[in-house]
Amino acid sequence: MDEADCGVSVLPKERMNPESPAWHKPVMVEEVLRYLNLRPGSTVVDATSGTGGHSLAILPHLLPNGCLIAVDQDPKAQSIARQRLIEFQPSVHFASGSFRNLSQILSALHISKVDGLLLDLGMSSLQVDSPERGFSFLQEGPLDMRMDPTAKMTASDLVNTQPEEQLLELFSQLGEERFANRIARHIVAARRAVSITTTTQLAQIIVQALPAAARRGRLHPATRVFQALRMAVNDELGALSALLSQLPDLLAPKARAIVLTFHSLEDRPVKRAFAQGEDQGFWKILTKHVVKPSREEVLRNPRARSAKLRAIERC
Repeated sequence: MDEADCGVSVLPKERMNPESPAWHKPVMVEEVLRYLNLRPGSTVVDATSGTGGHSLAILPHLLPNGCLIAVDQDPKAQSIARQRLIEFQPSVHFASGSFRNLSQILSALHISKVDGLLLDLGMSSLQVDSPERGFSFLQEGPLDMRMDPTAKMTASDLVNTQPEEQLLELFSQLGEERFANRIARHIVAARRAVSITTTTQLAQIIVQALPAAARRGRLHPATRVFQALRMAVNDELGALSALLSQLPDLLAPKARAIVLTFHSLEDRPVKRAFAQGEDQGFWKILTKHVVKPSREEVLRNPRARSAKLRAIERC
């Protein structure tokens, strides 16, 4: 196969501290490595490389002469990953952009097929824990939620411009929010007085929209609405669908692909696409039953608790 010029023949002597608080803790690393079945000399894509957690675990298994393509649309995360993986150069090629454009990204690198692919759809801790990114309702910040900070549309744009009926549909479909009607109505009423521009401002409106009993659940009352807005701003389901449709052409024979999802709206299309691809003879499913993190991992990293892993092998 054609490969980018990024092969080395020795392991790095030292690695940067993987416990840095700026770095996202990767989920289900042992399971990812097992299902990818990595071999020296392989070309592998980490399609959501973030700060490089999974990439750091994958790279030693590709040497010598292997290549990892680290794709991400967040320049800050990618800058951290470049430093974190610096001693693996030139076995790493960093590509800026969304995984929805993976075919074009690989074509620009003169790579026709890959031997492995990982897609981790979980939110990066770097993004969630940065108030200025606007993903969290727990900290005051601008109502942004763009994974690619150069994108035009923000969550504030949606909240302040969409008609009540469209907000209702958005919160119902992408947030699966049972009180979507009440929340949409309260948002429209609130924005008549003043624009909704911060995370805590929106969170308070959501709390006030809910019945008293609904405010005392396990989840914060704003969780589902914030999920819906984030998914809409970044067109997450559209990007996922685009990548899934590219897999038959991107995977070399015997190549494996893994997708990590974190809620049913992501998992359902992955499960459906994998089943359809198996029926069409593109691949075989390696995970007849979805794989979940161990109890020990969830205790170490509570953010892993909702992770689900599905894997395929190209025929």
